[in-house]
Amino acid sequence: MEAVNALKLLLTFDPYVYNIIGVSLQVSGIALLFSTLIGIPVGATLGLTHFRGKPFVTALLYTGMGFPPVVIGLFVFLLFSSVGPLGNLGWLFTTRAMITAQTIIAFPMVSGFTMAAVLSVDKNLMKQLQALGATRFQASWAAIKEARIGVLVAIIAGFGGIISEVGAVMLVGGNIAGKTRVLTTAIVLETRQGNFGVAIAFGIILLAITFIANLTMITLQKKHLFATE
Repeated sequence: MEAVNALKLLLTFDPYVYNIIGVSLQVSGIALLFSTLIGIPVGATLGLTHFRGKPFVTALLYTGMGFPPVVIGLFVFLLFSSVGPLGNLGWLFTTRAMITAQTIIAFPMVSGFTMAAVLSVDKNLMKQLQALGATRFQASWAAIKEARIGVLVAIIAGFGGIISEVGAVMLVGGNIAGKTRVLTTAIVLETRQGNFGVAIAFGIILLAITFIANLTMITLQKKHLFATE
């Protein structure tokens, strides 16, 4: 019966359900864009360069990949609270605060996986390109292009990490209906209220979004493998 109610909500384009889907995709999409724009250059730089503090920075990055999202949510909450350094912005309990939290969550994943992908590229590639007259920037760009599938995996891993996150967005967003309620927080709320059909509908949507993201990654990986054979 609950499964039937869930399908009915999806097929009738219930405004409540589709508003939550829209907010979820908006928040996670913008956060992923920001974390990608920052994370890929940082990860590529770490993969291509050697400096004294690199082991420390790398350890810091890997620590960030496993950092509890709810702790990041607490940090962002304190940052934007009325007594926080950025409290005058009025971002707490808005999608802006949620985007900030999710960007911080996704950044280490995007950056860390990008670094690993770049490190896996043949070390002789840059030397050969520079020997042929390429500048360091051109050689570095070629290495990043060579690692593009790994970079894509980094982006999708970042998206998967934030679209399914609940603690941070609950803290900084407040789970306000029509404004900051996303799929994960809606599942928690509807389950607590006994609205299992609605919770199941949100669960199906969340699984579908994650599946599509993973399917896209696998498809692009296959295309890359066939192109290089």
